[in-house]
Parts: sequence; C-alpha cells; structure tokens
Amino acid sequence: MSKTIIATILALIAFAANSVLARLALEAPIIDPATFTTVRLISGAVMLFILVLILRLKSPPQTEVRYPIKSLYQHALLFEVEARGSWTSAFMLFLYASCFSFAYIVLDTATGALILFGVVQITMIVMSLFSGKKLHFSEWAGLILAFVGFIYLIYPNLGSPSLYGFILMSVAGIGWGVYSVRGRDSLNPLVDTAFNFLRAVSFVGFLMVLNLAHISLSWQGLFYAAISGALTSGIGYAIWYAALKNLQLTTAAVVQLSVPVIAAIGGVLFVNESISLRLIIATIIILGGIVLVIFGRSLLQKPNR
Repeated sequence: MSKTIIATILALIAFAANSVLARLALEAPIIDPATFTTVRLISGAVMLFILVLILRLKSPPQTEVRYPIKSLYQHALLFEVEARGSWTSAFMLFLYASCFSFAYIVLDTATGALILFGVVQITMIVMSLFSGKKLHFSEWAGLILAFVGFIYLIYPNLGSPSLYGFILMSVAGIGWGVYSVRGRDSLNPLVDTAFNFLRAVSFVGFLMVLNLAHISLSWQGLFYAAISGALTSGIGYAIWYAALKNLQLTTAAVVQLSVPVIAAIGGVLFVNESISLRLIIATIIILGGIVLVIFGRSLLQKPNR
C-alpha cells in the first residue's frame, strides 16, 4: 500500500508540474497548441521507449548472442510480442492532450482547471457507478466536500467561459477520465503507456495538417513541450497507471482534485507567490474530503462484537 501512496503522490506532482509547463507555453503564447501537443506526445513516446529498452537490455534473452546489433534487434522484436495498451486508450490520450491545449487559448487557467477536473471526476464516478459500484455515504460526502473546496480555491479567478473553450476542456476531461479508468487493468504500466503514446502520435499528423497555416515556434516553447511530454506526461502517466491498479475509481477521481493545491504550493515555493488564507482554507477542505473518501467507510463501520 505504501508503494501505491508514493506512486499516487508522484503522479499528482507530475500533473501539477505539467499544468505549470502548459501555462508557461500556451498562455504567452510561445508555441501553438497543435505543435505543443505533437512535441509533447512524441517526446513522451521517445522517453518511454528508451526506458523500456534499457529495462529489456538488463534482462537479455536466454540464448547467447554473439553480436550486439543482433541482440538489440531481438529485444526490439519482444515489443510486438508483449505490446500492451490499446488504440482506444491512445485515442483518449490524444483527445485529452489536444483539446487541453486548444482550450487554453480562450480559457483562463482557473476556469479551465475547474472544467477539466470537474469533468474528470464526474466521468470516473459515472463509469464506476455503471460498473456496479455503489458509493458509501462517506464517499459521497467526501467527494462533495473536496469539490466544494476546489471551487472555493479558484472562485475569485473564475470568468465566464466561452462555449468553444468549455466544450473543448469538457472533452479533454472525458478523455482523461476514460484513459484513467482503462489504466486500472494495466499489467505493465510502463509498456502500456509507451505504446499508448506511440499510437497517440499517429493521430497528430492530421492535427498538424490542419494547423499548417498557424504554426508558431520558439526554442523555449519546444523545451516546455518536450519536458512536459518526456517527464511530467510520459513518466508521470506511467506512474499513474501503476498507482491505479490499487486505487478505487472514486478514490482515483477525488485525489486528482488535490492537483490545483499542489500547483499553488509549487507557485509559492518556486515562483515566490504568497500564501493566502483562501489557499490554506481550501487545502484543509480538499484534503479533508479526500481523507473522508479514502477512510470514511472504515471509520464509520461498526466494529464486530
């Protein structure tokens, strides 16, 4: 269980860092959203396959091979045999990444975050209910409490979102919610994520063709997109898949509401932002709701006599 907690915390930190990188790149803007999405997915796929290859080379085939190049080729063939992931998950990943990028052209950060994480939470909970899971009273209470705390945190910066931005970010939330739910069945999170990223890259060709007249590049923007893809997306999502195997869907949905809190704390630590009373109160409310979702059922159950 401790490994699951550590993996979950690392994944949530990666999500928060990813939000910071996306804001830096897209709000300026120093790169167009289609190119940001493309570089993000490609760099994620490259990083993940490098890691998979390193792990495979540490466990060579049983038969002795005299030539290194032939050995490398044999390891590459193993990818096809043990390929995981799916085209459905890959498309959901692409849907999330592309709609997320384009939505932030017209949405401010706080409004976009509310729409995204709200829809993610709703999507995962609805899928949980359709799968036959019944929520305990404490889970409903904790879920509502965490969402109220989240709204309280970003309420001062909320604006009236455009219909275009609202629809795009809602689709992004559905995509990420479905992708997360499907990740609970992952047997090999690293390989699954690698192949999902590789398959997702195949969808960006059409996106770039539509965006040829609007390409905008800068070295700084490419750097943010590459770091976002390789580290906070690629590795971060593999860690998230690993954590999901031991998380209830309701728990996985509600803990993601802590990401804005982590991002705000990161702003205090790394961007010299001040700590407000609202941040402290919202943090207590959100974390209280998360604790209620995770531990409420066991705390409220009557002990056996």
